[in-house]
Amino acid sequence: MAETASRLPVIAGARYAKGRASVSVAPPAARLSLRAPSESVAALSKALGVALPEKPKTSITKGDVHALWLGPDEWLLIGPDGHDFAGALAKVAAFHSAVDISHRNAALMVEGAGAADALNAGCPQDLNLSAFPAGACSRTLMGKTEIVLLRLAEHAFRVEVWRSFAPYAFDFLEDAIKRDW
Repeated sequence: MAETASRLPVIAGARYAKGRASVSVAPPAARLSLRAPSESVAALSKALGVALPEKPKTSITKGDVHALWLGPDEWLLIGPDGHDFAGALAKVAAFHSAVDISHRNAALMVEGAGAADALNAGCPQDLNLSAFPAGACSRTLMGKTEIVLLRLAEHAFRVEVWRSFAPYAFDFLEDAIKRDW
């Protein structure tokens, strides 16, 4: 029987909290980069079991699966580690491109009443609740790295970042939180 390697977060167990905010590493997750024309959305949504959002800056969550709109023909799907998004789409005839990016990304959770302030220390996205409500998502920048930002609740964000930038993103957020926004 062949052995398989287990995937650990790039900065496993890292957590920092002070005052009104905290940053921690999220557990490993399944991720799929999905590209498709609008004609394919219904068939893909049916196969995935979650509707693909069709409006900018929106996401749809069903159970523990998040579907994030990143562009007119682009979505990021996030689910529990081991979730087989690609398998769900294997027999879909509708035109699409699906790439498993589970190992490419890491996720940081930024939480607390000062979470938006900590993120805005280096992220130009307007995180005012009226402009970026729960469920909003965006590909944006934080400091010197590209991120995908998902607002889970009023004071909770998920920051998706490439694994190689995860230590930088964590340190950036830790420094911002030390300012005790």
